[in-house]
Amino acid sequence: MAKSEAYRVDLSSLEQVVKDLNGILKQLAGADSSAKYKTTLSPTALGTAANGVNFAEADKMTKAHAVMKRHIEEIVEHLNEVMDQYGKKTKRAHGAYQDQDADIVGAMRGR
Repeated sequence: MAKSEAYRVDLSSLEQVVKDLNGILKQLAGADSSAKYKTTLSPTALGTAANGVNFAEADKMTKAHAVMKRHIEEIVEHLNEVMDQYGKKTKRAHGAYQDQDADIVGAMRGR
């Protein structure tokens, strides 16, 4: 392998990674919204006893649902953060390599 090939970076592949990450972030935004707003369970959804008093099992299930809902929201939030950070770093790396390529081409042309 020639020395110049040892450090070759495929900028189009980095661009594709950034595009793919943006697509994933869009999908995660939908998951985030669903986790927050489409998974609600009202306190009376699992039934009530006479005089509007909830069954003990219904209360336990409603509380368990709330705990799980929050965990899912936290997981989706973490995934959003990780993907966003990775996307930003990939974009910066792409820009740095692109700038370096431009500098090298300019130097070779005597600019």
